[in-house]
Amino acid sequence: MSFVAHTIRQTENVSFLIVEGNFPLDKNIIAALPPGSRITSANEFGSSAWTATARINVKSDDKTSKSYFLKCAAGKVGARMLEGEYNAMVALHASTPSFVPQPLTWGKFHAPDPEMYFFLCDFVDMDIRLPDPVQFCSRLAELHRTSESPTGQFGFHVPTFQGKFEQPVEWDPNWASFWSKLLVDILRRDNETNGLWDELDTISQRLLSRVVPRLLGTLQTDGRVLKPCLIHGDLWDGNIGTSFVTGNVFIFDAAAYYAHNEEEIGMWRCERHKIKSKVYKREYLKNFTVSEPADEWDDRNRLYGIKFNMFHSAHHTGQSSRSLCAFSFA
Repeated sequence: MSFVAHTIRQTENVSFLIVEGNFPLDKNIIAALPPGSRITSANEFGSSAWTATARINVKSDDKTSKSYFLKCAAGKVGARMLEGEYNAMVALHASTPSFVPQPLTWGKFHAPDPEMYFFLCDFVDMDIRLPDPVQFCSRLAELHRTSESPTGQFGFHVPTFQGKFEQPVEWDPNWASFWSKLLVDILRRDNETNGLWDELDTISQRLLSRVVPRLLGTLQTDGRVLKPCLIHGDLWDGNIGTSFVTGNVFIFDAAAYYAHNEEEIGMWRCERHKIKSKVYKREYLKNFTVSEPADEWDDRNRLYGIKFNMFHSAHHTGQSSRSLCAFSFA
């Protein structure tokens, strides 16, 4: 159980309403639900190392039943994390509404101590097994194809988080520059988690000074134009599900920003993910044309996979993903 979940379950604060189930609700969460919602239960749902999550079941005045997904986080970092997730889900839902649970709001608990924040969205009862490749990849390509950056640049209007780490997503018209800042930041965080590794540091500097300008800079030279596409940003198999009711595929727990669409599927190269199956890459590329130079697609995919492996390493001490990154760099 996370610290946040333990804190909520042990609370005796008068700002919390004890309802049917095992998850007390702060009065500001209750106030954020649609008018006329009568809470029938609230129970822990899912698991997270950094947040507490729950399912809230309600009935409206017309006796209609509905459920909401609740995520809670602590402190100033928790506030930025949930503000980022809310804004990411709003942007994704605006582009492809049937592909993302509808976000409702985010806010601060009424209870002042400890400082806590919440995010609410529609609850979708999902099968978390790997999705149908045809439906999933066509919907993902639709998101990438139809989304439009409000500035015409790469980035996002608020910081978003991948796991517990805030991402530097300030607007930048140059993709190689933008992506380099992401990599530099996660290399720094990995050093904080695992300590400086001289060999990895040397190789990563070479990657940043030579490989990134060559592979990613080329995407915007010689008259090539690279469209910033809205990506989910953390699209491993644990953030994808299929509705038991409709059969529609949904994505959630987003770390979104506007990026080169190919970065999205760099995560699928990581060996630890079930979605690494080549059928997903093949199906996606049926729906979205490879960027030019097309013959460098696999090299770019390998490069993007390195960043996701570094994120995994930075979150956990002593992970093999760090060695995989060094090997991939070399």
